[in-house]
Amino acid sequence: MRYVIIGAGAVGGTIGGRLAAAGHDVTLVARGAHLAALRERGLTLRQPEQERTVRLPALDGPDGRPLPADTVLVLTVKSQDTAGALAAWVDAPVAGGGTAGERLPLLTAQNGVVNEPAALRLFARVHGVCVWLPATHLEPGIVVANGHPHPGVLHLGRYPSGSDDTDRAVAAELTAAGFVAPVRPDVMRWKYGKLLGNLGNGLQALLGRDIPEELAGRVRDEGEAVLAAAGIAHTSRAEEAAERGDLVQHRPVGGEQRSGGSTWQSLARGAGSVETDHLNGEVVLLGRLHGVPTPANAAVQQAVRRAVRERIPAGHFPADELAKLLG
Repeated sequence: MRYVIIGAGAVGGTIGGRLAAAGHDVTLVARGAHLAALRERGLTLRQPEQERTVRLPALDGPDGRPLPADTVLVLTVKSQDTAGALAAWVDAPVAGGGTAGERLPLLTAQNGVVNEPAALRLFARVHGVCVWLPATHLEPGIVVANGHPHPGVLHLGRYPSGSDDTDRAVAAELTAAGFVAPVRPDVMRWKYGKLLGNLGNGLQALLGRDIPEELAGRVRDEGEAVLAAAGIAHTSRAEEAAERGDLVQHRPVGGEQRSGGSTWQSLARGAGSVETDHLNGEVVLLGRLHGVPTPANAAVQQAVRRAVRERIPAGHFPADELAKLLG
């Protein structure tokens, strides 16, 4: 199969770089300085065991040429960029007739749980991917992947449920590229479990690594409460830990540990937008729908929006200001 990686950042760059190194036809989609670097120098993927640079086709969107019928679209943009990416690719022509939305599988390798229903409005074949992949993208053309001995675990399954031959075929190719890629007919249960774990992303972006345990517990407790009220199943921490085991350990690259998670990286890069409203905001939405208070998650949303607006550096939000918002 051929792969188009829509969003060649930390996750997309790692997936695309590893698939290309395993011999697959991969096209990267990026923008701005990162796109320019990919075109000029290629993608440099730094890993604990080695560093490699791969030269791959790099686009900023569909170029009008029909996509081969064996193409798999892998959506790896942040959730706030999903709508634009879907709109850009849904009507891309496919060799033999029809459009990408009608004919091609779309994998949503993203944090959060809002991307799959958005994709299904436009794409007939949507496959959720629960991503456990510690990687960083701060410099144009460079992705640092800290996972070892495997770069990440990618759970795949058909949305809204089930699995099919595409899941199994993609999982086999990801496995050959070094990933752990189990096929999950209940992939959204895994993604809701990952959502709970990602509720701390905003806190890390605001405060850095020294997050008070009580505060991290508050945002997760609210998340678990709203999922229970909504009747939404999710994996447990114990289940996730047993599944991950020692398969993906964080290792230093170039003598440096991973700086921070995806939201931290967005602030550090000055990206101008972050995914918090689709992570903590999902908890707030469900809370409002089901009558469950979610003040801690709402406070994180508000604080992160301020950090973006005022360009407060990652990890440097005033702790006393956050305390005021928390009440």
